[in-house]
Amino acid sequence: MLHRYLPLGLLLPLLACTSVPLPEEQRAGVVGSNAWTLSPVQPGPTRVAVPQWQHYRFPGKPATAFSYTDRDGRNAMEAHADSSASMLRQLVHIAPAELSRIQFSWKVPELIAQADLARRDGDDSPVRVVLAFDGDRSRFSTKNALLSELSHAITGEPLPYATLMYVWCNTRKPGSVVINPRTDRIRELVVESGVRNLDQWMDYERDIRADFVHAFGEQPGALVGIGIMTDSDNTQSSARAWYGPLRLTAAR
Repeated sequence: MLHRYLPLGLLLPLLACTSVPLPEEQRAGVVGSNAWTLSPVQPGPTRVAVPQWQHYRFPGKPATAFSYTDRDGRNAMEAHADSSASMLRQLVHIAPAELSRIQFSWKVPELIAQADLARRDGDDSPVRVVLAFDGDRSRFSTKNALLSELSHAITGEPLPYATLMYVWCNTRKPGSVVINPRTDRIRELVVESGVRNLDQWMDYERDIRADFVHAFGEQPGALVGIGIMTDSDNTQSSARAWYGPLRLTAAR
C-alpha cells in the first residue's frame, strides 16, 4: 500500500507536477481542434488516433486555456496560461520500429522571466511538445514506482515509462537536456533558447528516436501519447503561445 511508504498528502503535490491527467469524466474536448490535427506526413505504417484532442487537467491546478484560431494565416492552437498548467493530449500507439520524425511549430511572444526548468519552483515553459513512451516499469526507482501506482489509482493510467518534452528555455543552449526536478522519467530537450526568435513562427523537424536516445541513453519503447503544454503555475505568472499542427513521419 502507498501509505506504507509515503503519506498520500505528500504524494499528491508531487503527482500534480508530473503530467498525470485527471479521470475521463473531468476531460473535455477543445472546440475546433479537429481542424488542428495530428497526422502522418506520408502514407505508411504509422498509426494515429482519430484527431480529437482532449484537454487534460492536473489535480489541484488551474487549467490553461486552449482555443483553435487562425494566426498569421496558419491553423493554430492558442494556449494562454495564467498561473496554470494543463495539456492537450492525444493517445497513439506507434511501435518502436515505426518511430521516425516529428514536425511541429510554435510562436512565442515572450518568455517567462522567472522560469528555470531545473528548479521545482521555476519549472515552467511557454511551449512544450510532449511525447510519452511505454517501457519496462519494473526498472522504476521506488519513488517513480509510487508515482506510477498513484497515477493508476487516480486516473486508470500508470505513469508513462518515459516522457520526452521539446521546450523553449530561457538560457540553456539548444541540444541541452534538463532532467525534471521531480522525476527522472521526464526529460526536457531544449530546441529553442533565449529571446532572439520571439514573436515569429519557428518550424522544427526532429528525429524522435535520436532525441530519445540523447535524452535517456537507451532505445525508446512504443510512443503512446503526444501533446502540447503551456504552463506558468510554478512561477505564478502568465504565458501565451500558438502551436501549429503536429505531424508524424512514417518510418520507411
